[in-house]
Amino acid sequence: MPRTIWSGAISFGLVTVPIHVVSATEDHSIRFHQYHLEDMGRVRVRKFCEVEDREVRGDEIGKGYELSKDQVVAVLDEELGELPLPTAKAIELEAFVPAESIDPIRVGEGYYLQPDGQVAAKPYTLLRKALERNAKVAVAKYAWSGRERLGLLRVRDDVIVLHAMKWDDEIRDPAELAPEAVELTDEEVAEAQHLIDRMTRDDLEGDEFVDRYTDALAEVIKAKREGEALPESSEPETPKGEVVDLMTALQESVAKARQSRGEDATVHDMPKKTAATKTAKTPAKKTTKKAAAKKPKRSA
Repeated sequence: MPRTIWSGAISFGLVTVPIHVVSATEDHSIRFHQYHLEDMGRVRVRKFCEVEDREVRGDEIGKGYELSKDQVVAVLDEELGELPLPTAKAIELEAFVPAESIDPIRVGEGYYLQPDGQVAAKPYTLLRKALERNAKVAVAKYAWSGRERLGLLRVRDDVIVLHAMKWDDEIRDPAELAPEAVELTDEEVAEAQHLIDRMTRDDLEGDEFVDRYTDALAEVIKAKREGEALPESSEPETPKGEVVDLMTALQESVAKARQSRGEDATVHDMPKKTAATKTAKTPAKKTTKKAAAKKPKRSA
């Protein structure tokens, strides 16, 4: 059973739903400690008081706000818990909006909201069903870890999920990162759409969506523990040749997508230009350019 991260209530108009917040995800990453490699002694970070020049215990450490170099105001956890904010003890629902109106870049970590006992079961179920039937998500405000936050509530398998959200001013403007305008032909865009169609699937089940890095790291640790040779890395796929242009890369990608689905992956290679071919086509170049100029092109 996951541990409770926060306890409080959901405030839905005049309806109050007592809840416990638990993490909706698990981290299976392999973690390392720091060691002195000469003697494999553990390297630790110790906390020292600058005034007394001694190591201090965890129960001696608290929060402080620096007003100036010589003046610090201590702030106790109990005082933070009594902040004059409704969101300090409750998740306040502010609005209901269509899910597609929320930019995914604003959505962060997910938490399950568990009803706190039988008294919370009915209002919890009421809110869950209301969310399901309206096909909307709730936008809420709550205060955790020393700041007020924005959140999104939705339903997953009969459980209400809270997602942390970024405020508007926390999202950087990507305009300066956009590339300069380039020209694309309709054929290139159509081929890219063809590739998307070939790579479209209904779920994320399969070997492609397995954490191979953690598995490979576990094999390295096992080999070193047992004194065996380290696993050899697989040889990278040998490229078939230099990619001539964007269209060729797209066509080869479509062929690979077909092959991965057991379909015919035959690729019709573009004819290679020989010196004789270039010479023969030289008189027709101007006509070709004029015809191409009439062809509409799309800017990216």
